[in-house]
Amino acid sequence: MQLSRKEILNWLLAEDLQQLEVLWSLADQTRKRHVGGEVHLRGLIEFSNVCSRSCLYCGLRAPRDELPRYRMSSEEILDCARLARRCGLGTVVLQSGEDDALDVAWLEEVVRSIRRELPLAVTLSVGERSEAELRRLREAGADRYLLRFETSNLALLERLRPRQPAPRPARRIEILGILRDLGYEVGSGVMIGLPGQTHEDLARDIEWFRALDLDMIGVGPFIAHPETPLGRRPATFLAPDGKQAPPEELTAYKVLALTRLACPLANIPATTALSTLARGDGRRRGLLRGANVIMPDITPARYRSAYDLYPGQHDASPDILQECEQLGSMIEGIGRTLGRGRGDSENAKRRRHQPLTA
Repeated sequence: MQLSRKEILNWLLAEDLQQLEVLWSLADQTRKRHVGGEVHLRGLIEFSNVCSRSCLYCGLRAPRDELPRYRMSSEEILDCARLARRCGLGTVVLQSGEDDALDVAWLEEVVRSIRRELPLAVTLSVGERSEAELRRLREAGADRYLLRFETSNLALLERLRPRQPAPRPARRIEILGILRDLGYEVGSGVMIGLPGQTHEDLARDIEWFRALDLDMIGVGPFIAHPETPLGRRPATFLAPDGKQAPPEELTAYKVLALTRLACPLANIPATTALSTLARGDGRRRGLLRGANVIMPDITPARYRSAYDLYPGQHDASPDILQECEQLGSMIEGIGRTLGRGRGDSENAKRRRHQPLTA
């Protein structure tokens, strides 16, 4: 659906719940027509919490000296991938902080080991890497790459993610293009309700999703860690004159639904942050408003508390097999089916089958 900027803004500002039911219905119908009724589960492995960045909101930020840091071994990661297979999942997502010291050769071998042994797609989410590194990881067998640009307001991004010696605020957009050229399925997304973010910013974010022709899009509410500058002093960053987009559950659903309308073929998860804000029901509600993916966390329990992005992110002692069964029951309970296999992006399939033009 080709929504104008004005139409997107009108929906973002809408408050009438009956009117919003129309938006939820449109998004759900669009999801059904373009990506079907399957809900795919991706196994999230948070293999390292080491991070070189100093983002003002993230609990993994480098200045947090009190946070115990870890890097999982290759065998621990492979064990998690085996668990994902036993749970019937078709994809694992290897996620870490932005670790400048990450040994790319080691990560290459981890990817190769998973692909040799298991019929799983491998998604990477390891931050900004060079083109040479991304090429090596792709050649090792990585299928997809997630790199959120967080907000299309580059001035706001620079304020919230202090500039590093090399990357610039627009660097992530450049990397998304490189990933596309290398043959990855490309994922990105934003946080909703960043201090200083306006509804105009969110409308522009949705337009960027469409322009970037993304295969995966993650949108979720902003939740600052209390031990960060934004967690301690959020009011000092807010947009003026009541223009601040709120980090609320309702706003997140609006952005999710509008993203489905703007990018009907994309894989869109009902995010963990949404579930956290909605006290556990966010995934179900997200699925009813345009989402078609859930990413259960299969990181070993002994590491979970140290992957401390924001409060309420993790269960204390999860039983992954039981969680996947519960998710399957919830999915069936809303009239959907649990996806089998890799769950490749319909958008990527479309692009592969487009005829070449002169």
